[in-house]
Amino acid sequence: MMMVSQMDAEALKKRREARGEEIRRRRQRAAGLIAVLAVVVAAVTIILLSSSGGASQSSRQGTDSAGTAGPLHRRDAHRRASSTSKATPATGRRGTEPVPILMYHVIAAPPAGAPFPGLYVPPSEFAAQMQALKSAGWHAVTLDQVQAYWRRGVELGAGKPIVVSFDNGYQSQYTEALPVLERLGWVGDENMQLTGLPPSQGGLSQRQVHGLVAAGWELDTQGFSHADLIALDTRRLSYQVAVARTTVERRYGVPVNWFCYPSGHYDATVVAAVKAAGYTGSTTVVPGWAHPTDDPYRLHRLRVLGGTTPEELLTLIADTRGNVPAPPSYNGA
Repeated sequence: MMMVSQMDAEALKKRREARGEEIRRRRQRAAGLIAVLAVVVAAVTIILLSSSGGASQSSRQGTDSAGTAGPLHRRDAHRRASSTSKATPATGRRGTEPVPILMYHVIAAPPAGAPFPGLYVPPSEFAAQMQALKSAGWHAVTLDQVQAYWRRGVELGAGKPIVVSFDNGYQSQYTEALPVLERLGWVGDENMQLTGLPPSQGGLSQRQVHGLVAAGWELDTQGFSHADLIALDTRRLSYQVAVARTTVERRYGVPVNWFCYPSGHYDATVVAAVKAAGYTGSTTVVPGWAHPTDDPYRLHRLRVLGGTTPEELLTLIADTRGNVPAPPSYNGA
């Protein structure tokens, strides 16, 4: 019996060792399977996230084309435009070519009895003018981009650069001009006034100004109330020029580097106030192109009046390239 018991004990020990070995092999196989599964899951997750991001982007773009998510699309466009601008290297050689700056006001047909009907350009007329510019090789840029070209040689892109500026902050600049420029992939330059033109009178709302900024437009200012600056005392002049700049920058979160003289009026005192406020430069209503050798605080512009055909606009631009410097002062006379 003792012999049998010893044999049974040996057999039991061997069976236990065999089971232990089998358990270890199973655990090793399980660990290997878990590792493989983890790799597969990670790969699938990456694929799904990539697909989801692409689908999400396509969905946003599709929604925007249907007109329900325009602001998101415009923010994306603004980010792309900003990154492209930042990526453009400076050559270190100052740009030497002049650039025309167009001046628009209301993009609408003039109502009966309008005091200045020439400042109204119907939407179809504006669209035809912009298309004619594009067909002639022009493309819209901002004043900041022009200055970067003049000072540091930052290229303005292929074709002929032109600035499309809008004065006063009329609502039609958002509802009518913005869609036209967006279809061309262009931006505008909004010279807004902070008060005096409420939405009830056809002025831009703050939401619409944010929409212009999101679309890549440059935001500049004419001051608070389109006041005649040459008639103001020092305190009120500073309010219209310096305080207006900081107010616009704080309200819309963008740099405001250019001032636009209301009605084009300026003199040495006004120019000094604009410089002291830290503006890069300012624009006038004196007809002509903006030249890099000009005083940056007296840049020319070309007023576009209602009834101007596309052909007449192209002729106006071509005929005013070689202008003389703007006068030291201008009071509308």
